Amino acid sequence: GAIQAKREAKNKSEKKAESQVIDQIWKKHVGHTIRLSAHLEELTGLQSRVTILGHVQRGGTPSPADRVLATKLGTAAAEQIALGNSGIMIASKGLDTETVPLDEVAGQRKTVPPDHPWVRAARQVGVSLGT
Repeated sequence: GAIQAKREAKNKSEKKAESQVIDQIWKKHVGHTIRLSAHLEELTGLQSRVTILGHVQRGGTPSPADRVLATKLGTAAAEQIALGNSGIMIASKGLDTETVPLDEVAGQRKTVPPDHPWVRAARQVGVSLGT
């Protein structure tokens, strides 16, 4: 009755307030990944692509592990944004997440050995990996 109606009203108002906070965060940060990608291309001369989770999901059904990872990383990222932190990335380490300053990872090249199984598999299906 009345208690349930009051609970629902509170839930609706809380949901609306939460939605407004998310909208503010989105408007403040929209386009950052696209600008970062363009900047990385300028700095490295290499192609950079932005991966948007929703677009990836439409390419196939996400597994439960995909959903858990996306939720874990997205939650950690939102928490850092709410704290006003920037210039960081969220890394998954075991069951936890951690922040890593971008200046610690930007500009560093992590190579894969030419005989790595991933490289061999890519070449076998015709993927060009350059010279």
